[in-house]
Amino acid sequence: MVAIPSRHKSLTLLAAMIIAQLLLLAVQIKRDQQVRLIRVWAVDLVSPVQRLSSWMIDDLGNVWGGYIGLRHARQDNQALRAELDRLKIRNAELEGRALEADRLSTLLNFRNSHTEVPMLAARVIGASPDSTSQVMFINRGSRDGVRRDMGVITPDGVVGKIIAVYADTSQVLLVGDKESGVGALLATSRTQGPVKGTGEPRLSLEYISNDEKVTVGEQVLTSGQDRIFPKDLPVGTVVEAVPEPKTPFMRIRVTPAAHLDRLEEVLVLLSRQEFTPKKEIDASTAPVIAPPATGQTPARPQ
Repeated sequence: MVAIPSRHKSLTLLAAMIIAQLLLLAVQIKRDQQVRLIRVWAVDLVSPVQRLSSWMIDDLGNVWGGYIGLRHARQDNQALRAELDRLKIRNAELEGRALEADRLSTLLNFRNSHTEVPMLAARVIGASPDSTSQVMFINRGSRDGVRRDMGVITPDGVVGKIIAVYADTSQVLLVGDKESGVGALLATSRTQGPVKGTGEPRLSLEYISNDEKVTVGEQVLTSGQDRIFPKDLPVGTVVEAVPEPKTPFMRIRVTPAAHLDRLEEVLVLLSRQEFTPKKEIDASTAPVIAPPATGQTPARPQ
């Protein structure tokens, strides 16, 4: 044990006595509201520690709460994104079904308005992988009565013809193919000439004399001379008609009436039965039936 010098012992004893006296005085002396001084000193000594501890606990609590809240917000954000993606897919499905319903309704109305012509509805199920040819496949074949060289149309106009038939499928050569051709005529002058495919979006009306008057916007119809399509079906619309100085024939470009680049449902003509034009009632010539006078009973038709 280390010995403490006598001088240091006196100082230590003096300091201890002073501290003891101060403590005794603090215990005895009271301040405002009868609070002893020792308690005031204790509170003043402990308060900074308590404030520091409270601040640290509050800040840690806020940080932890923010972290938990951020995790929950991130999870909620991911869940909302997943739900939004699901709703987008569902919306696209519903839009597709609505468009399909519109197409099928148009197809059905066209078929019902021409009941005199035997037609078979078919769905497009594939296309040729060769980019140079315009060929597609439909889900109707020999079991459905489809035969080679039958015409294929939509309510808009001519699509092509059947070139190969299998049990449950058939191959269709589109009118835009380079090997395709349709007997056609100009709607105004009734001048006939074959429409040939070019392998491009536009068709070509051949062998129309430079002396003929052909206007842009004129309709081109089937002539019935190819023994595939009946007469007066829409083939397309003239978009260019330019006389060729070195040849006796004009250069005529035609936009197809049918949308060949987005075919999904088509109609197969099972015969060459002519389409009967639908006559609309003329309001100016339709008989007007006057309402009966008051108190009179209208006569019954005999």
